[in-house]
Amino acid sequence: MAALAEADCPFRGQVELDESYFGPTRTRGHRGRGNPRKVPVFGILERGGRVHCQIVKNCSKATLLAIIEGRVELSAEVVTDGFRSYDGLVEAGFARHHRINKYWDREHPVYAENGVHINGIESFWSYAKRRHAKFNGLRRSSFPTFLKETEFRFNTRDQDLYKFLLRSCRMKPLRH
Repeated sequence: MAALAEADCPFRGQVELDESYFGPTRTRGHRGRGNPRKVPVFGILERGGRVHCQIVKNCSKATLLAIIEGRVELSAEVVTDGFRSYDGLVEAGFARHHRINKYWDREHPVYAENGVHINGIESFWSYAKRRHAKFNGLRRSSFPTFLKETEFRFNTRDQDLYKFLLRSCRMKPLRH
């Protein structure tokens, strides 16, 4: 299933980028990105299409830019939040970069401007975290498999899963 989730074709059109953190909901003394017990995950969503997510060591500009350059076409319309690691996307060749600064005013947060939003990838994070909660947590060793399964289920959400798997096994039989 993990192999089926990995699509080689690049993301094009409107593409949403975001990072999220998976792990215990509360850890004493640590908040947000500074929590060492949480696993950082970077996600790319093609509007109206598929998603790709990847566990990252950190959410630095260099780490995220390497993934973005390998997965997203330069002609894509890229939408991100205000996180500083997305600085430099225009210099990297992504001329159509839009930024939604959700938290510029805490009393009146902005989630969309003129049809530009990252609600799609935020919806995927919500879906993945709800699935994660059903397991009452996971071991770190099994988390990558869980993440790829969630990605696969999201990408095939409009298909009959049984028929899809049968067709996939016929086209690419499993090897021993």
